[in-house]
Amino acid sequence: MIILAATPIGNLGDASRRLIEVLENAEIVAAEDTRTTQRLLRALEIENRPRLIALHDHNEKHKAAELAALAAEQDIVVVSDAGMPAVSDPGYALVVEAVAQGVTVTAIPGPSAVLMALAISGMPTDRFTFEGFLPRKPGERRTTLGNLATEPRTMLFFESPARLASSLLDMGTAFGADRRIAVCRELTKFYEEVRRGTASELASWAEAGVKGEIVVVVEGALPREISQEDAVAQVQRLVADGIRLKDACAEVAAATGLSSRDLYQQVLAARSK
Repeated sequence: MIILAATPIGNLGDASRRLIEVLENAEIVAAEDTRTTQRLLRALEIENRPRLIALHDHNEKHKAAELAALAAEQDIVVVSDAGMPAVSDPGYALVVEAVAQGVTVTAIPGPSAVLMALAISGMPTDRFTFEGFLPRKPGERRTTLGNLATEPRTMLFFESPARLASSLLDMGTAFGADRRIAVCRELTKFYEEVRRGTASELASWAEAGVKGEIVVVVEGALPREISQEDAVAQVQRLVADGIRLKDACAEVAAATGLSSRDLYQQVLAARSK
């Protein structure tokens, strides 16, 4: 089988007993960076030296079929440099191939920067969306953020220290001056820090220089006050752009707080006139 194994995101004390047991008995480990995995094995005082196979962004697509076939014969433990493999890390293509070949896939749960940042951010946790890294190019980044301006769920992003300040400024433009944001840095590590404020406030702080691994948590958009007629017109425009009626109603309902069912019925009624 394929065993996706979550590894510590900073603090070695977060390595579970189950993770250690699996690594102590593993014969094959597919690793994002074999050198990082070797250091982890030494740090956890694991004497086992399994066969290490590199599995990273540049080779995963052509290695996936080979590894999935191998996993049909013997267990393969998959680790990334930190956190859960396949979540903004190598592993997804391998899981897809394993499922296609009928190979069992399981996971050893563990540390997650996304879930930890969400939990400590002070933002709503009942509904959220993980957006990964924002585009590097400013124009593409602004387009991405603009498309998320009406997203009602709490949003989480990974960002590099070098681009943090500019991304926060773009968030202020896309989401508005009052949207709450939390920047979570170096989670589980000695210099762990959470900064909360508006986009402009946090951008001013970030411009002085920030180091470490960063997760940005952004409050979702509040429902906008809009008349039923305007909401129906929005749905009709989305449908004209090629979106299914049901999906268009759900999108407008999420942004406005109106009933998706009511919108659906009103659009159908308008068509019959």
